[in-house]
Amino acid sequence: MNKLAEWLREARHAVVFTGAGMSTESGLPDFRSALTGIWRGKDPTQLASTHALRHNREGFAAFYRMRIEGLLACRPHAGHAILAEWERRGRIRGIITQNVDGFHQQAGSRNVAELHGTLGTLRCLACERTYPAARYLQPDGTVCGCGGFLRPAVVLFGEALPEAALAKASEWTEQADLFLVLGSSLVVSPANWFPQQAKAAGARLVIVNREPTPLDDLADLVIDDASIGTVLKMVEEELSGH
Repeated sequence: MNKLAEWLREARHAVVFTGAGMSTESGLPDFRSALTGIWRGKDPTQLASTHALRHNREGFAAFYRMRIEGLLACRPHAGHAILAEWERRGRIRGIITQNVDGFHQQAGSRNVAELHGTLGTLRCLACERTYPAARYLQPDGTVCGCGGFLRPAVVLFGEALPEAALAKASEWTEQADLFLVLGSSLVVSPANWFPQQAKAAGARLVIVNREPTPLDDLADLVIDDASIGTVLKMVEEELSGH
């Protein structure tokens, strides 16, 4: 971890990119693993899509009720807190995340670009009023005060990624001199374009992920033998001189 700590010290504009592996260390299941993935035995286009929102609201609501229950049972881990502290100290410029759990903000991070929206908020399709996600677990929790249908503020299959988050992520990526990937398989586009853009612009690219990724050969450093929380803790100890 000495090399990563050294590069963080030298960096003037470090950017962090987080994927599902960051969340699984808090106890949340990922999407695609064979045994515990959220999509195991399910068709995402039937549950988490604009089609489901229009034509299968019962299945849509049941699926997201399950996800929100799981989300509310988990908390940010020590790695989230370390990233928030690095931001506070000016070590990192911001976090680009594929995750929808809101754990970065709960841990104290302020500069977060959520590429896939957030599961922590519900939005009314009729009046745009917002509610905390826990409302979905109540009787008639899918109904707004105006009578409209409530949906989680996540990006569904069939929807574009939010323009504001993409713009922020692009700006940070263009300026990055160190780009740190934490827990992403880097197979989902357009999210996986950002590390490639950072590298092309001259940034050092570091990937921390248990499984190989398609961009490993592009990286300046790959760490695959420790959890994200452990890696961040060890780097923090190096930075703090412990």
